[in-house]
This record gives sequence, C-alpha cells and structure tokens, in this order.
Amino acid sequence: MDLELNNKTAIVCGCTQGIGLGIAREFAKNNVNLILIARNERALKSTIESLHNKEKHTYICVDLSEPDNLKKKLTPLLDSWGVSVDILINNTGGPSAGSIEMAEPSEFLKGFNMHIICSQIITQLVLPGMKKNNFGRIINIISTSVKAPISNLGVSNTIRGAMANWGKTLANEAGCFGITVNNVLPGFTKTDRLNSLFKNKSIKEKVSVEDVEKKALQTIPVGRFGDVSDITNAVLFLSSPKASYINGINLPVDGGRTVSL
Repeated sequence: MDLELNNKTAIVCGCTQGIGLGIAREFAKNNVNLILIARNERALKSTIESLHNKEKHTYICVDLSEPDNLKKKLTPLLDSWGVSVDILINNTGGPSAGSIEMAEPSEFLKGFNMHIICSQIITQLVLPGMKKNNFGRIINIISTSVKAPISNLGVSNTIRGAMANWGKTLANEAGCFGITVNNVLPGFTKTDRLNSLFKNKSIKEKVSVEDVEKKALQTIPVGRFGDVSDITNAVLFLSSPKASYINGINLPVDGGRTVSL
C-alpha cells in the first residue's frame, strides 16, 4: 500500500531510542523529511547518520523538561526551513515508576511540562501551516494506562491521562481543517523503558526479572511482547492521507492486553 507520505515533513520527539527511533527510521524509508527532537546531541547525530536520505533531515537538541528552551530553538528552525510541518509525533519518556502516594509534587510538574506543555508549544507552532494546507497529522505516543491505570506508575498514569484528553480536545477543534489527532497506546513493547519497569518491579516484589516477564506475558492474549515495528506500523498509517476519517481515538497496540474496550 502506498501511504502517500513522500516528501511530507514530520517532527518526531524522543527519536534516539525505542519507539521514537523506530518511527523516525520508518518515516525516512518512506521519504519523509524529518525534524528530530531529543536531548542527547551525540545520539541525535548518530540517528541522522542511520537514516535513509540522511541529508534531508535535521534536528534540535533540547531537554523537553525545559519548554521555554524548546520554543526558543524550534521557532527559528521552522522559519529557516520555510516549509510546513505535516506530521507531529509527540513522544516523550514516561515519568519514573512509583506509587502515587509517595510521588513528590515536583514529579507531576516535570511530567506535565515534558508532555502537555511541550506538545502544546510545538502544536501552536505547526498548526497554522497545517490549517493553510488543509492537512495535518498529530499523533501522541502515550500508554495503555489511559484506559486502565498500571500499578506503581502513579505519576505516569496521571500525566498520560491528561495527555490523552489534551489530544481528544485538539482533535475536536482541528478536525474541520483536515487535521487529525490520535493517541497511540503501546502495550508491553520491547524497549529499554519496559526493561527498566520490569527491573523495578522485580526489586519491589523481590522476585526475578524472568518471573516478572513471565507473569506479564501471561496477560497478553497474542502470547508475545510487542516489537517496535508493531507500533510504527500503526503510526505510519495514522500519519497518512488514507487515515483521514480516523480522528480523536485512543488506539491500543498491545496484543489485546487492555481489559477494557
């Protein structure tokens, strides 16, 4: 299937590892011009070097816990490129594990800045161009905790829920301009983030990581953990013109693990 992504321009956040890196690579293979955003410049340069048509892509190095710095760096880059952004992938590492009872207020503020505020800043910069072209795709990589909170992820559950509602609200406002906004909810996907969560759970419950993995696997009807490609395939379709009538949804990509509809 031709997804009609050739020569589109996309911003991909959190693009140097895991799901974000997978999305960036698949976009590049489909001849999408990329603006990559992450906090590690060495990793950003390495990512650019690994991409198809590497000369077509650029990046800004910024920590998404610093929203003002993000706006200061991204605004002139977009002005200098002189092209509209067609696709925005909001993707940021999740807050640290832990119970909500023990979470410090500063953890919530940091998570809110990284997810909601930074997504809002980028969106406000790209929406005028999307409206002018009557085309735009905004996809938020969140978590299945949007539908069913995950134990020991108190701050993450809170922030992810807020992000999902932000996305749904934007979908309602922007749909009439040919802009769709959707939330992709990865389940247990083989990334460093998942490994870290399993390790933390093993320490808390005083069991082996292998036992944690085995127990988690039993909750997935298809009988396996997700690959990054499972997520990227969904993102690529939602980014394409062919997904023009899909708007404002929460799409679990989790092998059926989420217990709710």
